[in-house]
Amino acid sequence: MSRFLLVVPPFVGHVNPVVGVAAELTRRGHEVAWAGHGELIARLAGAVRTYDCALPTATPRPPELRGAAALKFLWEEGFLPLAAAMAPGVEAAIEDFRPDALLVDQQAVAGGLIAERLGLPWLTSATTSAELTDPLASMPKVRDWVLDRLAGLRTAIGDPGGTADPRFSPHGVVAFTTAELAGEMRGVRFVGPSIGDRESTVDFPWEWLDHRPTVLVTLGTANVDAGTRFLAECAATGVRAVLADPAGAIPSSDTVLSRPYLPQLALLPKMDAVVCHGGHNTVCETLWHDLPLVVAPIRDDQPVIAEQVAEAGAGVRVRFTKATAEHLRIAISTVLDPGSGMRANAARIGRSFRAAGGAAAAATELESLTMAGVRA
Repeated sequence: MSRFLLVVPPFVGHVNPVVGVAAELTRRGHEVAWAGHGELIARLAGAVRTYDCALPTATPRPPELRGAAALKFLWEEGFLPLAAAMAPGVEAAIEDFRPDALLVDQQAVAGGLIAERLGLPWLTSATTSAELTDPLASMPKVRDWVLDRLAGLRTAIGDPGGTADPRFSPHGVVAFTTAELAGEMRGVRFVGPSIGDRESTVDFPWEWLDHRPTVLVTLGTANVDAGTRFLAECAATGVRAVLADPAGAIPSSDTVLSRPYLPQLALLPKMDAVVCHGGHNTVCETLWHDLPLVVAPIRDDQPVIAEQVAEAGAGVRVRFTKATAEHLRIAISTVLDPGSGMRANAARIGRSFRAAGGAAAAATELESLTMAGVRA
């Protein structure tokens, strides 16, 4: 049996897919430990062996930031300080736990840099496929700036003579999607979403649902500050909708049930379509249930994911800042129309997700790494 260290950033959408991988590895008799934000890991994964890593002081991101400015801010105030803060905790975890291999999230780059320096094999965990498509390709100045900062980070915490990009392990990349959505990519092992049973304690009036077509509207957990206008436009479409409104800004009506929190996985089998921001987990959970989407990307990886949905014919992309109730009504009607083929395309992608293996396939990739006796 082997020891595996899972290195994750303090983001729910990046921890949740790995929870199933950890459970599968444990079921197979391996020892598993985590390095990351201990409180978040405990909340999502339960009582597991965790090495707590420090977090940098958070800098609130201005909600109006878009495009290159938003990506630069994300690296400058997010990923790079996070790597520097996490590095001592990751190194302490490796020294104490002595793993045979690591699974390192793409946005926890300290894990890859330290694994390379210590000669440990590691796989990249790509919980969103956007980074695999080089989202900075159209922004060469931002890309050069990021690569320069990564080089400085390697000098500080990694092997100055190393060459591996800490976002892409030379031992392999495990992507929690499939080619049917993301497109073919060389050197990537598509395992599909890792969707397990997540117990929810959220109260929900299930009696509100009936035979009428209903859509789920959600902007995820990180967009409360930017979403009120968009949610209000969704509520004004006249379409029957269950709406996630953490700020409590949108009142319920005859056609809209507005709740601060929703049991999303339990709701999806009862929905007919989803309107969302293009977060990778929400998109994958929706397609897993064979549902089409209306996607209004806000920032970060969301425009890339939205484009993947549109190119796969599984949904319609709208502009987050410009979409009106009428735009949204037309988009929702389009994805609900059987003649559009979007429900059929969503079901095709859903079948590919369910066949890809999910957490079990990711666990097998990690086992193969240790059985091969790979060393960095």
